[in-house]
Amino acid sequence: MTEIETLNARIDALETRVAFQDETIEDLNQAIIAQWKQIEALNRLLVQLQDRVEIGEQRADLAGLPEPPPPHY
Repeated sequence: MTEIETLNARIDALETRVAFQDETIEDLNQAIIAQWKQIEALNRLLVQLQDRVEIGEQRADLAGLPEPPPPHY
């Protein structure tokens, strides 16, 4: 193998590695985007649940009624 063939083989190997790395980076980027969307959706749900709990607590405070005894009494 001549020096030029060796260099061409090394360049081909490097180009192949770069192509696979680009594909991997894009796959990871898509995974991060999907996770970010899921995190945002979960954060919105958490805020909604917090609001509902606060409303429930306010209604319970306004009612001022003592809690009924547990069913096993």
